[in-house]
Amino acid sequence: MGVMRRAAALSVVLFLALLAGLTPPGSADQSAEESKPRAAAVVPSLQVTRQVRNLQQPWDVKAIGGGRLLITERDTRRLLLYSRGRLRSLAYPKSSVWVSGETGLMSLAIDPGFARNHRFYMCQGGNAGSGRHDVRVVAWTLDFTHGRAVRSRVLLSGIQATSGRHGGCRLLIGRGGDLLVGTGDAAVGTNPQNLNSLNGKVLRLNRMTGKPWPTNPFLTSTNLKRRYVLTYGHRNVQGLAQRADGSLWSVEHGSYRDDEVNRLRTRGNYGWNPVPGYDESVPMTDQSLPGTQINARWRSGDPTIATSGAAWVRGSRWGVYNGTLAVAALKAERVLFMKFTAAGTLVSVRIPSALRSFGRLRSVTSAPNGDLLITTANDGNDAVLRVRPRS
Repeated sequence: MGVMRRAAALSVVLFLALLAGLTPPGSADQSAEESKPRAAAVVPSLQVTRQVRNLQQPWDVKAIGGGRLLITERDTRRLLLYSRGRLRSLAYPKSSVWVSGETGLMSLAIDPGFARNHRFYMCQGGNAGSGRHDVRVVAWTLDFTHGRAVRSRVLLSGIQATSGRHGGCRLLIGRGGDLLVGTGDAAVGTNPQNLNSLNGKVLRLNRMTGKPWPTNPFLTSTNLKRRYVLTYGHRNVQGLAQRADGSLWSVEHGSYRDDEVNRLRTRGNYGWNPVPGYDESVPMTDQSLPGTQINARWRSGDPTIATSGAAWVRGSRWGVYNGTLAVAALKAERVLFMKFTAAGTLVSVRIPSALRSFGRLRSVTSAPNGDLLITTANDGNDAVLRVRPRS
């Protein structure tokens, strides 16, 4: 029996030695390396400066090259150029802008060829004639020599406006050159689910001609408005941003609950259906509707915090904030940095204290160097903030 046990033990030793000989070179080193904890990403402190002061309800800000900024003020209808530390008002037909409630001179988008063509776009309240009003998208050309903006053409009109409530309106030029328009429902209950309405939608059009984008999902519809629709079932879109992977994301105001961040999918229904009348007790994403409604990637719960503009953060100097979606909040007076997986699942939300002392925050824009530009919305003594990680 002792001989048999020794033979069995020897067999086990030989078998293990054989396995060791079959192990690929470097495997042991790789396993040891993988077992080491990865270094935690740096959480940089943020430097926040008031780059532009003495503003009144600035709605949007965009960099236009050479250190210059273009700024809109919603209620005053001022279009402002900031250059070399100086702020000046640009001449343009202000009477073409209708201001009421939440609607006025709102979002900006800068043409990719701006250095050559000086072309930009504004979403604004408009005068539709006979005392009627709407929200519209207008293309402009900036005349630096004479300090004015010249209207090129109205790209899209007829976005319904009632009292000025829920006027949207956020613009974004996609990487394919398309112009996206996030609209509000105008506080009309049937608009978000009505594909023949431009309200409560994300629309997509050709930025040069104003025609519907050729790959829009309802392009062959006999209804001309429906041809512009990319997604529907929205309440009041305030932010649009495109991730590095090309995916499109929206931010919108909830009712008394559930501000939302959504990942957009062509032809997607995001479930807002406040009928009969304008019933704000219904859920932001109503799963009782026919078909499939797309759930938000993040929601505020109850109460809302009034999420607004958003931009994706880029650059390794941002540490843990790199690749997050920076979302401004009006009521909550903060910026939320949201981390999502590649599939769009929420991982974490960071709220840096450095951005908690500037009041209501509306728009977030990524500057060419990766800094963030943020507008405040405090009804006076407002500013454009420049945010960067401290080196």
